[in-house]
Amino acid sequence: MLSGTVVGPRVRIGRDCRIGPQATVLHAAIGDRVIIHPGVRIGQDGFGYEMSPEGHRKVPQIGRVVIQDDVEIGANTTVDRGALGDTVIGEGTKIDNQVQIGHNVRIGRHCVIVSQVGLSGSSTLGDFVVIGGQAGVVPHVTIGDGAQIAGQSAVRDDLAPGGRYGGAPARPAREWMKEMTVLKKIAQERLSGQGRPAGGEDEGNG
Repeated sequence: MLSGTVVGPRVRIGRDCRIGPQATVLHAAIGDRVIIHPGVRIGQDGFGYEMSPEGHRKVPQIGRVVIQDDVEIGANTTVDRGALGDTVIGEGTKIDNQVQIGHNVRIGRHCVIVSQVGLSGSSTLGDFVVIGGQAGVVPHVTIGDGAQIAGQSAVRDDLAPGGRYGGAPARPAREWMKEMTVLKKIAQERLSGQGRPAGGEDEGNG
């Protein structure tokens, strides 16, 4: 551990781990050979509130973060503790910089999560899932084993194992790419027709 790193009481850290400067680790159980880069925040309260006539009432967050062996977490990523159960990051998963992982998220083994992804509370990823940069996943969604999700996609529904998905909302990649091709063609046709005179006649013809 380096300068400015904080490890809270009752945190368990396995063997051969590396924790960078200015990282914070609270309410967590960490396996062996885990790498935590500078500025990572692990185990803080998740974003949980109940509406009431008096305003927003905070829901107690009493779970942990469980990080299994051989996980790597990039700089300035945040991993919230569970509300009742645990937030779990599976063995061998690699997480890029500036990723937000909400409370009670469960990430399987050997997943790859690229920068600026947001995983909302209680979402679940199977094993070997890949999520491209700036994608978002809504609460309580399940993504099946081996699914691949393109960057900037919005996952609003459960996704089947092994598929490739993209778009907002995320859908099968072939369908998404066909839609993008059609939209591009329509846009080009409309733009190319903007300079034509009304009625389709050439200028200068009387």
